Amino acid sequence: MAELIAGLVDVFAETPFSGNPLAVVEGADALSEEQMRRIAGEFNQAETTFLLQSTRADWRLRSFTAAGAEVSGAGHNALGAWLWLAELGKLGSLETARTFHQELGNDVLPIVMERIGGRIHGRMMQSPLRLLPPLSDVAPLAAALGLRTDDIVTTPPPRPADTGATHLLVRVRDAATVDRATPAHEALLPVLRGAGAEGCYIYAHDPRSPETAYARFFNPTVGLWEDSATGTAAGPLAAYLGQEKLLRNDTLVIEQGVKMGRRSLINVRLTPAPELSGAGLIVMRGTLRLPR
Repeated sequence: MAELIAGLVDVFAETPFSGNPLAVVEGADALSEEQMRRIAGEFNQAETTFLLQSTRADWRLRSFTAAGAEVSGAGHNALGAWLWLAELGKLGSLETARTFHQELGNDVLPIVMERIGGRIHGRMMQSPLRLLPPLSDVAPLAAALGLRTDDIVTTPPPRPADTGATHLLVRVRDAATVDRATPAHEALLPVLRGAGAEGCYIYAHDPRSPETAYARFFNPTVGLWEDSATGTAAGPLAAYLGQEKLLRNDTLVIEQGVKMGRRSLINVRLTPAPELSGAGLIVMRGTLRLPR
């Protein structure tokens, strides 16, 4: 019986059992892709990240949803893996900021790890913003979200944005409207396909508090009905709002997961590409046993 070290990290969390839980598996080089998919299904988390050796970076990361879809981009799947490595002492001293590199799909991206106030924080760069055409008709989108057409704010217009993964960014009138959304996933799927997007990030952004946003994320294309913290959507959102001159000091704090009872805080700074930062906690560490 082969054994691997594995566990759970609550990412973008300030306390245990908040944020977005991530399963992490060490020493995954000998695993087949099918084994990774089955292990991700066994953990049944939004995502499971596997740590592999790399010839291009310090570590190679591969992440799969519970439904078996592979995901890329620098989001909670990446940050959680580095928090895991840091908390277990595998990155050495972090009393001063240190830069590492991660292989994610075809990309090699930097991540900065540092201990601040007794807790380890990570800051990771995403790819530059890429925008797809805005939606020309918001009525099907509103219906798919269980909202009225006038609940959708069109400044800026709903459109897919990508800094590593393409998600449809949809501004609604306020935080109460975000919480009121009841997406019909079968109706949302064709809207996302038509837009060329993977997931849907609905958000409220008040011009009187431009440094904050309130959001929920739905991704039926990979079998993820709702996610409590989505770095691959937070980065594009900050970059999109920044391009539209709707931010203050090119920074944004996104509150997500409240409706799920797993409040998360995602910090984004534009440099000009999005840089995500956050902390987390290891809540479980153990041994994963596999048949030979």
